[in-house]
Amino acid sequence: MGMTMAEKILAAHSGRAGVEPGELINVKVDLVMANDVTAPIAIQNFRRLGVSRVFDPERVCLVPSHFAPNKDIRSAEQMKVMREFAREQGCVYYEQGQAGIEHILLPYRGHVVPGDVYVGADSHTCTSGALGAFATGMGSTDIAVAMATGEIWMKVPETLRVIYHGKMGRWVRSKDLILHTIGQIGTDGATYCAMQFEGEALAEMSIDARFTITNMVAEAGGKTGLMRVDQTTLEYVRPRARRRWTAYEPDPDARYWQTIELDASAIDITVAMPYSPGNTRPLKELLGGPELPIDQVFIGSCTNARIEDLREAAEIMRGRRVAQWVRCIVIPATQDIYLQALREGLIEVFTEAGCAVSTSTCGPCLGGYMGVLAEGERCVSTSNRNFPGRMGHPKAESYLVNPPVAAASALLGRLAHPDEVASVAATR
Repeated sequence: MGMTMAEKILAAHSGRAGVEPGELINVKVDLVMANDVTAPIAIQNFRRLGVSRVFDPERVCLVPSHFAPNKDIRSAEQMKVMREFAREQGCVYYEQGQAGIEHILLPYRGHVVPGDVYVGADSHTCTSGALGAFATGMGSTDIAVAMATGEIWMKVPETLRVIYHGKMGRWVRSKDLILHTIGQIGTDGATYCAMQFEGEALAEMSIDARFTITNMVAEAGGKTGLMRVDQTTLEYVRPRARRRWTAYEPDPDARYWQTIELDASAIDITVAMPYSPGNTRPLKELLGGPELPIDQVFIGSCTNARIEDLREAAEIMRGRRVAQWVRCIVIPATQDIYLQALREGLIEVFTEAGCAVSTSTCGPCLGGYMGVLAEGERCVSTSNRNFPGRMGHPKAESYLVNPPVAAASALLGRLAHPDEVASVAATR
């Protein structure tokens, strides 16, 4: 019996000819990551292990992202712990002004390459699976052990194969495909599974768009999400990679727990309504009912704050103004993306439209600061979660959408379709 992509990568990193779902194995890791929320706990547990040095300082990355720049004394202390540990150990550390959201920063800077086993103390570490890596989030205690030994202990996951056939329609984006998928299978539909994504629709996507899909594997309960390496992948990886890589292909006779086939041309713009990423409906159905006035729009997060996302939102907002009484917060994912957006004039477009543009950070996504919602407020967001209290008050509401929908909604002051404001088509 052949192996899936996930199984091949895990077999190679455990020194075995093959592995099967359900087996418990020790796996060597290529990269370990923690952020300002999770690193202090990992560091504390690292000290308890009695180990003096990390296994390889070039393969341990610490990134301040969630409450950066420091929002209060407590977050400042968290970052101080992480910063001092990174300096002591010689770890890779991206200070504020150089960094941003780790799930976009690290692959962009070439720290993650195809065939890697990459573990991070954050559930959205799975984002990097778009490069053909086994990328997964783990608890801070497991990350402490990985920092110390360069190994993890884990169970080999089953693989859920998802095939997107056809071609996406106008204004439909990769965000809609993954939201539709989660709506179909539920937020527990891929629990502890490796989601292997394939299909013609995927082949036409940019890397930016692919990252959005693997990012939201966490919202389906998945262990990791993977995509096969193709020319688009290699064009992204080659100028960035800091080390050699291996592209793994699934065997033709690989065994899958389940295979789901979806027609991308039949998937409409999709909205995840409160209070779950799995509570999805086509946008056209929502627009057919009572208007949904909004208080805030958030264009950012590790899901949709890449340069293509910003370009699309800016094109819709160009020459227009955000609706009165609506706060529109735009946060480029990394300082690299912020600088590129600045050079392309996108920051100017957002500012002239009346948006608040921030330095790179997670910000409102986790309800930490810079966009926290009050009771009863409604937000249209390009982020990945909308559980009660995720972005602020438990009785606030968050609607998850793609960037063109977010931009159109900011202009009209309600949940809106891009065709209501855009004069030209945008395709991806």
